[in-house]
Amino acid sequence: MFEVKLIAPEMTYELRHIILRPHQSMEDCKYAMDYDEGAFHVGAFYKRIQCNGDGGFCIKLKMKERSIKMDYNIIERDNKIILKNMDDFEPRDIFECGQAFRWYVEEDKSYTAIHRGKVVNVKRDGEDIVFTNTSREDFENIWFDYFDLGRDYSKIKQELSKDPILKEAIRFGKGIRILNQEPYETTISFIISANNQIPRIKKSIELISKGFGEYIGMFNGREYYSFPKPGILSNADVEELERNYKVGFRAKYIVESSKAIEEGKTDLNSLYDLPTDKAQEILMTLPGVGPKVSSCILLFSLKKMDAFPVDVWVKRVMEHFYFKKETKLKDISAFAKEKFGSLAGFAQQYLFYYARELGIGKNNK
Repeated sequence: MFEVKLIAPEMTYELRHIILRPHQSMEDCKYAMDYDEGAFHVGAFYKRIQCNGDGGFCIKLKMKERSIKMDYNIIERDNKIILKNMDDFEPRDIFECGQAFRWYVEEDKSYTAIHRGKVVNVKRDGEDIVFTNTSREDFENIWFDYFDLGRDYSKIKQELSKDPILKEAIRFGKGIRILNQEPYETTISFIISANNQIPRIKKSIELISKGFGEYIGMFNGREYYSFPKPGILSNADVEELERNYKVGFRAKYIVESSKAIEEGKTDLNSLYDLPTDKAQEILMTLPGVGPKVSSCILLFSLKKMDAFPVDVWVKRVMEHFYFKKETKLKDISAFAKEKFGSLAGFAQQYLFYYARELGIGKNNK
């Protein structure tokens, strides 16, 4: 007789390797979902000794259930949501780590972000995180997923900290969380980011939103606009975009990619269900989307946590700590995939933020 019981994720790795990924490393048999709260695994045992089969499941719970599962103590008052005693969440780390461009720093050092036509202000207040300008409903339906609050980052950091270099990077950026952004806006944002600097990227996105998006409202004395739909930018004038919206040579890529998405030639939402490498192949058919931009889209909007974008800072930090020499981008990507596996995207964010903020590797160039 077989006995079915709950098992630890690591007990599934060998079976995954043998059955699902025989031509890949054991590290590639670790899934980011393994570290989600609400995820569990069952094994079928014969004579209580050998695990002959397994399955992994992630229960999508309603907010009340999820908050209990994640041990969040939530207070709602005065158009605010307060998460009490929050670890693994630092607004500065989250917004300043290069993954998003639609945010502003307020005078009180809080951060205001725009997502799916909504505006929220986020601030650390002692041990608590305060979300201002949101209802309980919007917090549950929009911001909970946006800030990846269904994932246990303490487990991810514990696993990655087995690497001494990452241990230091995590200590520096301990409050990072990967934002789950809207795929089309993320695609256009990272097309704009190519060979660009963050202040210029943020300004271009702000101008595009104001010029083509819909008015959301005022908050803290600033007007906010939604990011336009692909049907709007697909009909934009390339020269006008280039001249008035400060995107330069990227204007034609914005229009052409928007057309491909609007016409259904590239269905961004379908990419959630595809393996990372296949989703990347499809993204790279879009004008202006290469390996680095596609990796950013995968990681920051399509929940492909094994994606590892390599930009100048990641290249520097990887060469500085791991290679000790000039290294090709493809070799860095291959190394990261092998070393970090399903957690490569988290490793990338810790390393990027660590390197850029401290200027690691800069003097070697």
